[in-house]
Amino acid sequence: MQTSILVQPIPLFSTLKPNSKPKPETISKSKPVSSICPLFLFPPNSHFLPTKISAMNAGNSAEMLTRNEPENDELIVETCFSRTLPPALTLHHGLQALKDAVLEFKLNPPSCSSGFVRFQVAVPPTASALNWFCCQPESSGVFPQFYLSKQSETLKNEPALSSKSRGVFGIGAAVCFRHSTSSADNWNSFRRYLLVESLNVKAYGFIGINYDIKSSIMKHETASFYFVIPQIELNEYESCCMLTGTLVWGGSTGQNLNQALLSCERSLFQAVDYIPPMRKAFNRNIIGSAIRCFNIVKDEDLEMVYIDTPALGACDDAAALEEMKSTLLSCEFCIRLSVENGFCTNMFDQIGRTSFTLQDCANINAVWASLIVEECSRLGLTYFCVAPGSRSSPLAVAASSHPCITCIACYDERSLAFHALGYARGSQKPAVVITTSGTAVSNLYPAVVEASQDFVPLLLLTADRPPELHEAGANQAIDQVNHFGSYVRFFFHLPPPTDHIAARMVLTTVDSAVNWATCTPYGPVHLNCSFREPLENSPRNWDRSILDKLDSWNSSSRPFTQYINSLNYTHATTFGLTTEIEKVIQNCERGLLVVGAVHTEEEMWAALVLARHLSWPSVADILSGVRLRKLLTSSREYTEDFVFIDHFDHLLLCDAAIKWAKVDVIIQIGSKITSKRISQFLEHCFPCPYIMVDKHPCRHDPSHIVTHRIQSTISEFAACLLKSTPPRLPRKWSSILKAVDSVVAWALSFRICSEYSLTEPYVAHVLSEVVVPETALFFGNSMPIRDADMYSQGVISCIDSTFQFGLPCQWMQTVGNRGASGIDGLLSTATGFAVGCKKRILCVVGDVSFLHDTNGLAILSSRMCRKPITVVVINNRGGGIFSFLPIAGKAETHILEKYFYLNHSISISKLCDAHGVKHLLAETKLELQNALFKSQQADEDYVIEVSSSIDSNTVFHSVLKKYASQVASHAFTAMSRLSTPESTLDDFFYKVEKLEYWLYGIHLSSPPTTVSVKSGLTSFLRQGFILAMTLDDGSTGYGEIAPLEIHKENLQDVEEQLRFFAHALKGATIDGHLPLLGESFSVWIWKVIGVPPISIFPSVRCGLEMAVLNAIAARQNCSLLDVLWPQSDQANMICQQPASIDICALLDSNGPPKEVAKVAFELVGEGFRALKVKVARRNDPKEDAEVVKEIRYKIGADIELRVDANRKWTYEQAIEFGSLVKDCGLQYIEEPVELEDDIVKFCEVTGLPVALDETIDNIQGQIPDSLARFTHPGVVALVVKPSVVGGFEKAAAIASWAHIKGKLAVISSTFETSIGLSSYVQLARYLDMRSSETSEEFNKEMRDCVAHGLGTYKWLQKDVTVDSLVICRQPHNRFLGASISDADDVLRNFQVNPKAIIRSYSDGCISTYQLDVKVGDFTYLINVNEIGESADDNVLLFLHGFLGTGQDWIPIMKALSVTAKCISIDLPGHGRSNIQPCEKFDKVEVPSLSVEAVAAVLSQLLEKVDGAIIISGSPGLKNASERKVRAAKDDSRARSIISFGLVAFLDTWYCGDLWKSFREHPSFKNIIASRSQHDDIHSLAKALSDMSIGRQPPLWEDLRGCKTRLRFIVGEKDTKFKKINQQICNEISQAVNYDAVEVPGCGHAVHLENPLALVILIREFYTKSR
Repeated sequence: MQTSILVQPIPLFSTLKPNSKPKPETISKSKPVSSICPLFLFPPNSHFLPTKISAMNAGNSAEMLTRNEPENDELIVETCFSRTLPPALTLHHGLQALKDAVLEFKLNPPSCSSGFVRFQVAVPPTASALNWFCCQPESSGVFPQFYLSKQSETLKNEPALSSKSRGVFGIGAAVCFRHSTSSADNWNSFRRYLLVESLNVKAYGFIGINYDIKSSIMKHETASFYFVIPQIELNEYESCCMLTGTLVWGGSTGQNLNQALLSCERSLFQAVDYIPPMRKAFNRNIIGSAIRCFNIVKDEDLEMVYIDTPALGACDDAAALEEMKSTLLSCEFCIRLSVENGFCTNMFDQIGRTSFTLQDCANINAVWASLIVEECSRLGLTYFCVAPGSRSSPLAVAASSHPCITCIACYDERSLAFHALGYARGSQKPAVVITTSGTAVSNLYPAVVEASQDFVPLLLLTADRPPELHEAGANQAIDQVNHFGSYVRFFFHLPPPTDHIAARMVLTTVDSAVNWATCTPYGPVHLNCSFREPLENSPRNWDRSILDKLDSWNSSSRPFTQYINSLNYTHATTFGLTTEIEKVIQNCERGLLVVGAVHTEEEMWAALVLARHLSWPSVADILSGVRLRKLLTSSREYTEDFVFIDHFDHLLLCDAAIKWAKVDVIIQIGSKITSKRISQFLEHCFPCPYIMVDKHPCRHDPSHIVTHRIQSTISEFAACLLKSTPPRLPRKWSSILKAVDSVVAWALSFRICSEYSLTEPYVAHVLSEVVVPETALFFGNSMPIRDADMYSQGVISCIDSTFQFGLPCQWMQTVGNRGASGIDGLLSTATGFAVGCKKRILCVVGDVSFLHDTNGLAILSSRMCRKPITVVVINNRGGGIFSFLPIAGKAETHILEKYFYLNHSISISKLCDAHGVKHLLAETKLELQNALFKSQQADEDYVIEVSSSIDSNTVFHSVLKKYASQVASHAFTAMSRLSTPESTLDDFFYKVEKLEYWLYGIHLSSPPTTVSVKSGLTSFLRQGFILAMTLDDGSTGYGEIAPLEIHKENLQDVEEQLRFFAHALKGATIDGHLPLLGESFSVWIWKVIGVPPISIFPSVRCGLEMAVLNAIAARQNCSLLDVLWPQSDQANMICQQPASIDICALLDSNGPPKEVAKVAFELVGEGFRALKVKVARRNDPKEDAEVVKEIRYKIGADIELRVDANRKWTYEQAIEFGSLVKDCGLQYIEEPVELEDDIVKFCEVTGLPVALDETIDNIQGQIPDSLARFTHPGVVALVVKPSVVGGFEKAAAIASWAHIKGKLAVISSTFETSIGLSSYVQLARYLDMRSSETSEEFNKEMRDCVAHGLGTYKWLQKDVTVDSLVICRQPHNRFLGASISDADDVLRNFQVNPKAIIRSYSDGCISTYQLDVKVGDFTYLINVNEIGESADDNVLLFLHGFLGTGQDWIPIMKALSVTAKCISIDLPGHGRSNIQPCEKFDKVEVPSLSVEAVAAVLSQLLEKVDGAIIISGSPGLKNASERKVRAAKDDSRARSIISFGLVAFLDTWYCGDLWKSFREHPSFKNIIASRSQHDDIHSLAKALSDMSIGRQPPLWEDLRGCKTRLRFIVGEKDTKFKKINQQICNEISQAVNYDAVEVPGCGHAVHLENPLALVILIREFYTKSR
């Protein structure tokens, strides 16, 4: 017998050259394994050994192998154990979590003398490393302390501290690394803490610096360095900040565990005591003042670096480190090494300095203006928007001259004010607006109203005439006192500057105004500044005494009056809910969380934390920041944590949804919401407790339904709720809402993408897909924001390396001017927002809004201190929103166009050209995608004009509204069967008891039409599988899988997958929502079964879906049709006629024309109203044409006639045939040409209708995109074979596209038996009903019933059922068809016909036994799993990887047991395998668990090796120093298993980049749980050490001469091993018989992530090996 080998992910092992050792003996305690020659299957990480095994077995011996002895300079490595804590609500909560973790660790310390442990917790991204650094006390007792910017260079024209670069704060030293030319430190003494592979461990320090820790003296010195890993660290990322606590003890640290804990606690307590106050704005001056207090010396020659610890540890000497220096530099840093010593670079630039002394001001106007500007700067107001004017000259000159102030100018005060508003939105601090007097002030009014209504802080500095010029007819003199009335939070009229008033008054006025602007409720403030001439800097005497007693202010950088907010963080943490509110929430049964507009990232983080904690259905407004979410993992199953109902607005179009979704408690966080329908629903739910949480005190309750108003931030409110466990709502209620929302979301996306033309909803739908990271969205009012709210996608994939530590999804910052919701100033606001938030901006506005703010283009083109902006203008030539209002149905067209739509023909392109802004026109979907991609990749601004029209937009919105209502109504009707008052959770989720199948064989009356006529076959045995899925209540559903030549899979392929599913589905859960289709099955296959849906063969997926749907029908005691399309009792009563479908007969055209026509005539006589004739079977299309003509003549004009060419004609042949049959009245020709690109051309040239068949069989990706080019009216039908396209779900989606495009959807069989046909009959009826509903809803002409292609039943001589499906003339018409009731009877009363069954299969049993292998004085007890019979001497031996067991291979082994005997073992030290000494020894040293044990075991199983498959494997490490490092790492890991336990080890092991893809697998947690079940962790640890790849010689040379056939398999996402595979391919000899394969959609653990793809590769390999 001969066999082969397979391997899975393990910490690489290999065989060494055999030494002279005793031959192993087999002591068979139970069942010996017969002598076989297997194909080895090696796992990921495997250091493979096929040639070595062959060499050993050739001599029938397996000799013990020796381990390399360690060198004298032994390298020791500490494994870093990382424990990830749940994401924290705030930095303060994160610190508390760290304290608790350290305390727990202290109470339960590990049993090791040295260690390296990290605790990490994600906190909001708004936690500031720089602020925290500045909060540390001057006389701190913990050092070092540092702040470091991760920006490599300072932004041009921007002070370092004003940039929003991400940084790091660190305090305390967990471990220091110091090296100098004068010291003789062993290089390895510090490498033990650097050669760790834990994520995000970084060292911070200096290269070329000699630092004396005792004296705290630092000096420049070549070949020296100083690095530190801080004890407490805050590292800022895009999606979160990572707060980390690190403990290091033993080794070269000089401290034991207790000392390390004490030191860490000291750092932690100081960090907690000096945390930045909540919501306090730290401006440059405060930061600069703090830094100056630290006795820090500016040293521009000093360069601080940050580096991943493995990269630092990989350096062999200081010279190698010096070479890396340039790539690791920080552009700015500040470090305190002691109370006396500190250094910084680029931190003091332009901080807190005035450009001149107030004493030097030319006149009193300049003094007051300078005081105002300087105090603004000290308060953090450094962005000034200046409008040109004479009266405001003193302010403009002072602002533009100030070194810390950034100024922007615009000639339009209205645009300028909106720009300031946008800046304040983005930066969360006020912008300052300077204008001259007169109407210039009035032009600020719209922006002031918006800022007031939406709580945006602004400081308005309006110049004014002195009192003597008012009411006197002076030019530009208007009454500016209280000009903005109640829309400002504070107003003060400053008198004309005079030296009779102390300067302190000016300062306190500014301080008071800014305090009003930045205290709740935020808003604009107005200082009206009167100035007398001279307005320029003409010298005039003024009394310097007004500056008396300002020396302290002048010498500092702090504002004159510092307002202390009593609501500091300490108070916030004690904030609590009333007993009444707590009771309301705890008693809730149907709670709804509404997330309104949220303006800060901290609050968005809190909203996500709260949504996850409550697990209530959550409805998020488009401006909440969480309506559009970036999914930070490729898996979409983050729904375990969140229940977002993204399309609630559309669900409410359905009355059933309003009834079902009625809630008993509403919590709204954030400001008002956009959707009118949702607001009306909330009012509909009244009376019920309605809790509104917002930080302002104003009443935002237009429906007057709020019962509890809490004034607090979302963070404060969430902090209170996190202290208690929220009530768990009925799962079925939220499950139904989520299921229906998912179906509606899919349907809307499908419908929007199915529209061939570029539509406005499509723009909203795709925008979030194309935005690059760190992009914010700005939506204009009117239709853009409404479309975004309704049609944008809820979740966008955006892989982020930090997701495993933080929340599984991240917000996408989205803003708009919804205070007063005007359309003015939108472009200017977006530009200001870009400056304020320091992000790219994607702005979407309507054409009227764009034209309303054309002057915003002037600001856009000025491009100062910001990232690029892309402006998408929806140009429908007018005000399209009015077409949706009642006025559109009442007013005459000319009135609408002139006074509401305001139709225009203005060229947006020319407007852009005039302002020097790049313009792109998008008239198609592809042009829009290209334009968006181009703009997002460029470093410049773009305006993208999207062409649209009011009329078409109105129609399409109406279509979508009806479509969504239809889908929601259908979904809720389907769910109503499960939601009766007495229903339970079991009515939603069913357990699979077992899955079994029968292989059948029945004779057909003639070969299928798929078989070539040249084959000469006169009979045909049709074989396939009947699948039986039995649920836990005994209900059974049946499916059929019967591939033909047209399928890419054969029977053997199918049976392998069936055996896999028979194992994988046992005990699995079936979701009652699966009949909703959409993408329900795809999600279920991935989430429950854990295999990529694309890896399942189409026929297998079809049979599986068929069995599942029939099982659900059996469970609910209804028909399959009722499961897919449940109707109310009333609807069933109305339907008087029995439901049935018509069937199209299938006819082969072989034979003379008259004979074929005679057969056709007989079929018509039987009752068929449609015939399909197979053509293109002859050499000449003319002959086919003659047959068709004769048939048409014989059957008459009333019978539908179709022909099918199966892509067998060239374009020229098809054209010839078409010209001959153009008068034959063909309903359509299926696939007339061999090339897809010629289909539409054929339609246009011949004018004949065409149907798609094979074209849709090959669809990959999104169906609307794949079929978009076939919207041509000449393509009239789509012929859908469910078993070929891949199941009911995909067939229904293709049919939906056909219905949308007004085409026929014809269900076609592939010679299935009555089981398959009965299911297709009901599927076809379901699709017909959907088609009728679509036509009725959209006022389309109702089509006649479709004759479906199920005529293959006539080929069946026998059937697998005792009672076959009855196909006959239907009583309600004269045509032949199948009734739904008959089809249902077949499925309900299925009895297998034993004469048709060849064999059956129920989940095969695994034979498990122990193999005793004696090697020297020890016996290895090896656990063995075996299944299958050795067909054709095919034996497969599966070896698992480190931490795995033979059980890992069971599903794959069962699949391959169809054709091979499969054996897997638990390697020594793993699972149930262990070692026992011989009885004659009382005590012996435990033997090495290196490869000799593996070789000994394999020698008992193998005679010779036919081949080996190496999965994610390596031939070893070539470099001796790399092997030394690896051995040291594995030794450390082995020690840590014993010291910290296996569970903690698993957490650390699987957090590396290598397992990133595996971590995203839905079964990851369950698999890891199984990894903790090893019998003996000491043996496991020893196996890790002994089998380390660092202790094995490299096999690269052996590989080059290998005679055994090899296959190297690697996952597509496994970057590391893809490189190794490529290196193998580059170096291996051409004489070696090998190939390399990349498995798509998976990472390192190929056998667990994509097992079905691996099954195919294994069988293909061993079949070829034979």
